[in-house]
Amino acid sequence: MKRREFIKLLGGAAASACPLAARAQQPMPVIGMLGSRTLDLNGPLVAAFRRGLAENGYAEGRSVVVEYHGAAGDYGRLPALAAELVRRPVTVIVSVGGEPTALAVKAATSTIPTVTIIGSDPVGLGLAGSDSRPGGNITGVNIVTGLVESKRFGLLRELVPQATSIAVLLNPANAPAVEQRKDIEKAAQAIKLPLHVLEARTEREIDAAFDTIAQKRISGLLVGADPFLTEHAKRIIALAARHAVPVMYQFREIARAGGLASYGIRLPDAYHQAGVYAGRILKGAAPGDLPFVRIDRFEFVINLNTAKALGLTISNSMLLLADEAIE
Repeated sequence: MKRREFIKLLGGAAASACPLAARAQQPMPVIGMLGSRTLDLNGPLVAAFRRGLAENGYAEGRSVVVEYHGAAGDYGRLPALAAELVRRPVTVIVSVGGEPTALAVKAATSTIPTVTIIGSDPVGLGLAGSDSRPGGNITGVNIVTGLVESKRFGLLRELVPQATSIAVLLNPANAPAVEQRKDIEKAAQAIKLPLHVLEARTEREIDAAFDTIAQKRISGLLVGADPFLTEHAKRIIALAARHAVPVMYQFREIARAGGLASYGIRLPDAYHQAGVYAGRILKGAAPGDLPFVRIDRFEFVINLNTAKALGLTISNSMLLLADEAIE
């Protein structure tokens, strides 16, 4: 081979190798997951999110980096955490833990693609132009959990048919609390059952709420759909056991942990869908073109061990209605 031909061949080989080397050196995309609660990286929710990513060909640590940030129920930390992700900057933001997180991310960026999990109307919150075509940088999953408080109230009433009054615990720092209160008050008025509205945005206020329940001899408690209250579910379960109060919650996981009963969607389903959408966006989909997915398959769970400890007799009709009875 002549020297000139050899140099030409060598140059061509180098040129063809350069794109491969460049691709190999490109950094992996980064997903920033921001939650209003503590994120359990080994739990079923994050596992479901990872499965959704995998369905689009992304494996954490191999083809995508995921950074996890949780506010541990302190909504005041969310704006700074969201701003940190924007400065990073991340490729996609996944906002979990309801409206407080979604609104913090919305305030921090109007450009970074965002997938959010919320419990109420995304249009009403100003997150989307419409459910079917959000139109901006935000799409996600609507688990409608904050819109079924009257249903939870009714189930609690049937679990405690001798109740003379019911309390509801709401977090006024969470925007949907206003509508939740109206929904529950309407349900209570319909059956002429006294309702006590209690509020808690701190652990101390949770304790104070149970003091009020004991003082007023309230027959049962409905815990409103709220990330802060879910974050402190174990504390509420312990207080409910101490004061012998039947309590209705929103997620199966809380009933499994010792709560009397729950009514709500399967939360891992929402995290799975968030993973699917994050993967699709990484592959080039525009969030404004991805419709909000509404998850409305609800399940009713009763913990029979807790019922027994409270001295409650669960009727056959309630057992037949339950999707799961924990023994």
